[in-house]
Amino acid sequence: MSVTRYHSQLRQSAAERRAETHPLTWRLRDDGARIGLDEYVDKDGYAAVREVLNRQSPDDVIATMKEANVRGRGGAGFSAGMKWSLTMKGPGIPRGYLVCNADEMEPGTFKDRLLLEQQPHLLIEGMILGAYANHSRYGYIFLRGEYVEAARAVQQALDEARGAGWLGDDIAGSGFDFDIALHTGAGRYICGEETALISSLEGKRANPRAKPPFPGQSGAWGKPTVVNNVETFCNAPAVMAHGAKWYQDLSGELSNDGGTKLFGVSGKVERTGLWELPIGTPGRELLERAGGLRDGKALKTWLPGGGSTGFLLPEHLDSALDFDTIGKLGSRLGTGLLTVVNEDQSVLSLVRNLEQFFARESCGWCTPCRDGLPWTVKLLQALERGEGERGDVELLDKLADDLGPGKTFCAHAPGAAMPLASALQYFRDEFERGVTHPPRTAHADPIPVGQI
Repeated sequence: MSVTRYHSQLRQSAAERRAETHPLTWRLRDDGARIGLDEYVDKDGYAAVREVLNRQSPDDVIATMKEANVRGRGGAGFSAGMKWSLTMKGPGIPRGYLVCNADEMEPGTFKDRLLLEQQPHLLIEGMILGAYANHSRYGYIFLRGEYVEAARAVQQALDEARGAGWLGDDIAGSGFDFDIALHTGAGRYICGEETALISSLEGKRANPRAKPPFPGQSGAWGKPTVVNNVETFCNAPAVMAHGAKWYQDLSGELSNDGGTKLFGVSGKVERTGLWELPIGTPGRELLERAGGLRDGKALKTWLPGGGSTGFLLPEHLDSALDFDTIGKLGSRLGTGLLTVVNEDQSVLSLVRNLEQFFARESCGWCTPCRDGLPWTVKLLQALERGEGERGDVELLDKLADDLGPGKTFCAHAPGAAMPLASALQYFRDEFERGVTHPPRTAHADPIPVGQI
């Protein structure tokens, strides 16, 4: 009996992908098989490590990453080169840790899974370069526990790399020592927040930590720690092999951000999947590559990068998919995987489903998130049933504001508030149609004081 297994599907054939234009995916096979060490090395794998570790300084690596403007592909879009430059290092500073955030739990996101399952050596090479730049002695790949196939592929690649001398002592005869361990998480969305991830890695409850100190100063076990996303590390080998100008030119006139991006589409479209395209590619082109919506339906709204981003409208499809452009529209690029909603789907139901997820995944560390998200879910459920009370929609407005940036301990609640706030902005009538009862504040006349 055959078993059907899901894989993140790249919708570009090998004939479409070249080393000069598709640095993340040009090596991948059309059959989706894992790229082993021999094949990876035959396709210029680890060439950047050999060149950089023997001919460049850590500061050279940081300068190139800054100039290339490699922005973090995990969702925040912070400059990787800038983050690396802020790591404490120097005489008397202990060598710290390099951590890859592979805890891909953002709703609607499946891009890192492709790289982990099919090309784990690219991640390892990127981490070696990052460790060299940050003076890290040891690395961890913090992997989502449900990614069983990815865990097998990554562990096999780590064993291959260690056996060939790409990990361990004196890598490529450079005198630089670095090794990596695979750590599988227990399945918590909050571990996507870097300090909560570090807490979990240390064996503690996955609660976020106060900043400062930032991980670059005091992270895992009190030592300097750098945390970056899978796709971010996977950009480093090509940047160091071809240079910052080459990387910037990949996006051309589309964006000031450099390089390409693994974009994807999910929802009721003809072809869900992934495409490696220049960052700044318009959303409309991505939707066209996905074949448009199924059954000739019209687009109602879309999320540009996972469940914690704000809804956008069809007229926003011609905007560049980059961090600054989408930010100016009131949303976030996030992970760059579009979730499309057609004209027949209920935004209220979609938001309720998202808020249930975020409420369940709250670590409970701060009151607005711990109590505000479940209360949000209760209000949305009542409105969805048509049992909402007057004032509920306005209360949702207030909750979205109370959960916003700067009012909670980490970015979990602000991320949950963004789809809610944007849905109330663009589709308020759907919420208001669920109001059928008088307000909760309607009570009988108060009892006179003399009768108490």
